[in-house]
Amino acid sequence: MRPTQNNAFQMYVSAVQPARAPRGIFFRARQRISIGIVHAILMVLSLLFVLPLVIVISGSLSSEKDISLYGYSLLPQHISLAAYQFLFQDPNQILSAYGVSIFVTVVGSAVSLLVMALLGYVISRRDFKYRRGLSFFSLFPLLFNGGLVPIYLIMTQLLHVQDTLLAYIFPYLVLPFYVLLLRTYFMGLPTELIEAAKLDGASEWRIFFQIVVPLSTPALATVGLFSMLTYWNDWFQGLLYASNPHIFSLQYLLYQIQQNITILATSASASDVSAIAIPSQSTLMAMAVVAIGPIVLAFLFTQRYFVRGITLGGIKGE
Repeated sequence: MRPTQNNAFQMYVSAVQPARAPRGIFFRARQRISIGIVHAILMVLSLLFVLPLVIVISGSLSSEKDISLYGYSLLPQHISLAAYQFLFQDPNQILSAYGVSIFVTVVGSAVSLLVMALLGYVISRRDFKYRRGLSFFSLFPLLFNGGLVPIYLIMTQLLHVQDTLLAYIFPYLVLPFYVLLLRTYFMGLPTELIEAAKLDGASEWRIFFQIVVPLSTPALATVGLFSMLTYWNDWFQGLLYASNPHIFSLQYLLYQIQQNITILATSASASDVSAIAIPSQSTLMAMAVVAIGPIVLAFLFTQRYFVRGITLGGIKGE
């Protein structure tokens, strides 16, 4: 009986396999076509996202006359460096503003990330006695804040940080939304690790820096990059607290240059002078290129953490 059954099974397999083979080939072909379509769509979307940046670079290398006649294009009609020459009339001032912005961004982001991480970790610990009160105090500014006048009085009359680099750092030292994101991530860490570390005699500082921080790299990198963007793109604090040109940040200096260009263009139009001689539009594009460069490099170093970092928006309940 067994030889007969084996022969029957082999005949069945040989009869079925030719019918299944084409189905597997068609399935793999359809899968490859689907993957190819997805890749093509993603490539098109990537090009669409890069397109504005290319137009900005092209506009910065175009003359004011070409922009007025032909508008913005992917490639400049004639390459002109007039916008960069106008922007770098005083290169020492630009370099000084770069140094201020880099220092404020690096130091401010590092200190801010440390403070927000410590605060987020404390209010994520369920065994912390004052957890609820500190959480309310930290997260209440998400809904309400004191306004501009109290903040200005605190910065100038109480802290006396006007015309110092601390005026750029203090306003963004603790951002409640980022504290909430870090708190949410810390609450998702296994409590068994912390309890085991306590049993081994580890201090709270050692638990935080040797256990919590390595496990929270995606969250810290994401919040760190957002904090860097906040510091780098800020010009409003310079408008409020900076009167010394030596501490002007890059964004505030570019803001002043933009205002000067507007005044020059308005004056040229009012006095019947050709406003085309003033590289207003191309200089604005050159300002964007000058300002965006360093922060793009920072994003390239942290982009691999964004795949996990973007999940920080899911808020867990108590």
